[in-house]
Amino acid sequence: MTLPDSLAGTTVAVLGGTGPQGRGLARRFAAAGLPVVIGSRSAERAAEAADALASDVGGTVTGADNAGAATAGDIVVVAVPWDGHGDLLKSLASELAGKVVVDCVNPLGFDKQGAYALHVEEGSAAQQAEALLPDSTVVGAFHNVSAVLLEDPAVESVDTDVLVLGDVREVTDLVQDLCTTIPGVRGIYGGRLRNAHQVEAFTANLISINRRYKAHSGLRVTDV
Repeated sequence: MTLPDSLAGTTVAVLGGTGPQGRGLARRFAAAGLPVVIGSRSAERAAEAADALASDVGGTVTGADNAGAATAGDIVVVAVPWDGHGDLLKSLASELAGKVVVDCVNPLGFDKQGAYALHVEEGSAAQQAEALLPDSTVVGAFHNVSAVLLEDPAVESVDTDVLVLGDVREVTDLVQDLCTTIPGVRGIYGGRLRNAHQVEAFTANLISINRRYKAHSGLRVTDV
């Protein structure tokens, strides 16, 4: 596919790129022709994942520890577990200064009744990122996309929309363009960052749907 002009010369780094969601997004971005840097707590593990992905889909894929990936990326996607989210971003504030940071972390808990949304003091994971990264532009996106579908090389088109939340119009437009690099996906503006909580929490509903119907459900916005 032809990349949008807005993404020309753009490197995408994925923090937590060795986890399911991070690996899936990295796969799709690399397949679209974007240079990708996979970040992990272990630089060795990140390099192994990058080599495997480059061998599978081609393109320019490299690995680094999370600090190295944050430094290398123009757009930095945060796909780390919620329990390490705040500490990691606080430690990377200088590396992420001036960058577009796309947070896709869902603060969820799990018990015998299934998944449920956790309380976040700042309101949402994306707002926590904004508070910890005052010199970055934070956008919320990719919360509700199935990691299973993203990772599956047999799935050519991922049938879902992505709600993109943020306070700077040109940056939410850029992230919407990033969404379109994944075949089948549309990026839809979903409001300001203060509205991220319900988008993150909705993932708990999708998990319940998936368990009941043995599916990999997504979201479609009608009449847009």
